[in-house]
Amino acid sequence: MTIQRTSAEENHSSDTSTPDDKKIATKSGRWLWFWVGMSGIAMISATAGALLAVSLSSTPLMQAKLSPGEAAVFDGDRISGSGLRFSELTRPVNILVMGMSVLPPDVQNPPSETKGLRYLPQVNSFDGLADVMLLIRFDPEKKNLKMLSIPRDSRVEVEGHGVKKINSANVHGGPALTAKSVSNLLDGVGIDRYIRINVLGVGKLIDALGGVDVYVPKDLKYQDDSQHLYINLKKGQQHLDGNKALQLLRYRHDENGDIGRIQRQQMVMRALMDQTLNPATLTRLPDILNVVKEHIDTNLTVEELLALAGYGARTNRSNILQLMVPGRFSEKNEFDASYWIPNKNRIAKTMAQHFDLQTNAQTNTQANNQENTSLRIAVQDSTGDEKTNLQPLIRTLEKAGYRNVYIAKHSGEPLQVTHLVAQQGDNSSAEIIRDAIGFGEVRVESTGNLGSDVSIQVGKDWVQKLNSLEESLKK
Repeated sequence: MTIQRTSAEENHSSDTSTPDDKKIATKSGRWLWFWVGMSGIAMISATAGALLAVSLSSTPLMQAKLSPGEAAVFDGDRISGSGLRFSELTRPVNILVMGMSVLPPDVQNPPSETKGLRYLPQVNSFDGLADVMLLIRFDPEKKNLKMLSIPRDSRVEVEGHGVKKINSANVHGGPALTAKSVSNLLDGVGIDRYIRINVLGVGKLIDALGGVDVYVPKDLKYQDDSQHLYINLKKGQQHLDGNKALQLLRYRHDENGDIGRIQRQQMVMRALMDQTLNPATLTRLPDILNVVKEHIDTNLTVEELLALAGYGARTNRSNILQLMVPGRFSEKNEFDASYWIPNKNRIAKTMAQHFDLQTNAQTNTQANNQENTSLRIAVQDSTGDEKTNLQPLIRTLEKAGYRNVYIAKHSGEPLQVTHLVAQQGDNSSAEIIRDAIGFGEVRVESTGNLGSDVSIQVGKDWVQKLNSLEESLKK
């Protein structure tokens, strides 16, 4: 179902860019903004941590002024070591990351250069809508890193302001109210620190990292002259510079709206994680550092940033999980606006499994029993050959006791190895399915079919397995 938005919402949430001014980035770099900044800092942490500390200490990282009550929303306990161990995490940490989309009407005193324009440019501020929200858990005890995307249209109670889209909490009360809203949505999870990143540096950050090699899932074309928004990308494997990567990350004009954009962002995130942490990145560290310093507001200290970045650099890529708040699109005319409706039962399970929150045991048992009998499995042909026979795989799943199996379209990159995507974060069920079919790689992401619990993105290894079965039958 397509997310419907009013024209007022659309004008406010759309981003602007001019061909002559690559500085104007967009709100939809989202997942990318945090990781690109962290990737650059991680390189320095590994090679020149002391120099970075000296450089950053001369510029305050915190640009907001929190009252004592607002500061108390966040856990102020130390998260990193002391002395020579200042760059090591000492406990699990939950960081709320917000990507800021700020237009001149959002701020009391917009820059003079924005007046008289025929379009709305982005401005370098941390006011306005927090159109990206990630809750990232760094867990040195379990040696993993979990990134939970919170859709900007999630329908929540914003304390003191009634039921709103969660991205408006920053407008009403900054990072503290946003943290409260996120915690209330996610079963009371504690939030240790926050990071707000303005969009203006996104293109520069990607360019500083040398661009990104990524598969564009389909032809993407969109034009909005009033917003100076121009998107024109062709399907296929490409090397994207900052401007083109932003086009991919900004696009949301398809049937899945902002949720589809989150899926593309996870795809870009995976590509960046695979390519940016290498010696070649070291030559671009000055550019990366300058961009991060200009566009960040956080209550993390320099030492804590170094500890998080160092941990991220050391984490095995297979231990980085990308999740999304479970829910559904609102129905047409169900509410006065379009929303992402969170699923409370699934949220409870996600938070218990991935954020170590204690939940009602009976509720969990009931949910588990229900899912064991009606697990939704989407089979997606990712071989690149539309003639691939998927029926033997479906029969195998049915023989293993799975009854809710269906074929779904997949427009992503052709795969050599089959991916079993734990769409709802349930990696244990995905691993059981892998054991049942005997091949594939389990991934905890939200890049599968939205209606599934597990999406099997069938790669060319299935074709090889099928050919082997056919040959054995001939003998």
